[in-house]
Amino acid sequence: MEQQQPDLAAGDRPAEGRGPSPDQLSPAFAPGLTARVELTVTDSDTAQAVGSGDVPVLGTPRVLALAEAATVVATAQRMPAGMTTVGVRVELDHRAATPIGRTVVAQAQLAKVDGRRLLFEVTVTEGSVTVAEGRIERVLVDRHKFVEKAFGD
Repeated sequence: MEQQQPDLAAGDRPAEGRGPSPDQLSPAFAPGLTARVELTVTDSDTAQAVGSGDVPVLGTPRVLALAEAATVVATAQRMPAGMTTVGVRVELDHRAATPIGRTVVAQAQLAKVDGRRLLFEVTVTEGSVTVAEGRIERVLVDRHKFVEKAFGD
């Protein structure tokens, strides 16, 4: 599953004096940064409920959402004021079914920083079972400008 890349025009990049430069971001977002989030699977998390299949197990869209949530948590405490990250690329292998009532843990680790691009390695597990693994790329943007552009204001 892959997300479309947003148009990262010059207006989305911090201008001189109006936000951190990519060099200033490196200390805040260094490889090795990690976070984890948990989810106990309910009926509303199943493939049946989210429309991605007809089986009563954790749906792939929910697995991806959980993995993305871990990447957001990883950056939240270090996010420069006025900035946010947006997902631009996803590679996810959903390897095992998880029934209702079980708890899965998504872990994200920042593997690479390239200017405003942050590449995370993600793993979702249920106990010792790897439910999913992959990579999520996020890009740091000026939150206000991004939302303004998205709504055409």
